[in-house]
Amino acid sequence: MSVKGDSRIFGFHAVFARLRHSPATISEVFIDRKRRDARIRKLEERLNEANVKTLRCDAERLNNMLPGVSHQGVVASVTVDQTVVSLEDLIAGPSDAQLFVVLDGVTDPRNLGAIMRSACAFGAAAIIVPKDRSVGITDVVEKVASGAAGIIPLISVTNLARSLRLLKEADFWIVGTDGEAEESIRDFSFTSRTVLVFGAEGSGARRLTKETCDHLVSIPITEVIESLNVAVSVGICLYEATRLKS
Repeated sequence: MSVKGDSRIFGFHAVFARLRHSPATISEVFIDRKRRDARIRKLEERLNEANVKTLRCDAERLNNMLPGVSHQGVVASVTVDQTVVSLEDLIAGPSDAQLFVVLDGVTDPRNLGAIMRSACAFGAAAIIVPKDRSVGITDVVEKVASGAAGIIPLISVTNLARSLRLLKEADFWIVGTDGEAEESIRDFSFTSRTVLVFGAEGSGARRLTKETCDHLVSIPITEVIESLNVAVSVGICLYEATRLKS
């Protein structure tokens, strides 16, 4: 099923990424009339090549469009055409879909955006989140994800523990991250279809979520730092998983 709607993205990274991956979804781009630097000129050239309408306007108008964000003088109106994928579709999907990410309690849009970007970079097939403890696709997520939000599916489930059990029954190996786990991710063998599970920084994943995992691993860090930001943790684990599988 496909869900369509209108949204706005902002900043150079997000707009350039949208131009690379799906320029037809950009309706128009608003640019601060006072910006005449090389970066703006390059963006205008790319927009012109893609036949995207551009409008010069005052910074105040851009600020009113997206209050409180650092838009860098660039705001784009885009059509969101997000394919809604169910967990059942995911399980029944192609066997080459080997890696998935589960987020339990990650509600910061900046973290989700960064995680989506890493998940795309390392070839994850989808991100799974619980409906009651997650953040959806927002303007901030789109900006930080730099185009990845329009590529990788974000699957929202009602009961995360039950969903993890369904994945286990479909021969996925569920690997949770926990700062107190004895085994390091560097020593773990990623040999089968894997679901990596992450909780929020500090509180971590819920008890039932951890208990549903087949295995718990930790990321070795010095004692100077108590924990890592969840987006950083996801990037490290995805790198390790893909490196050890290759």
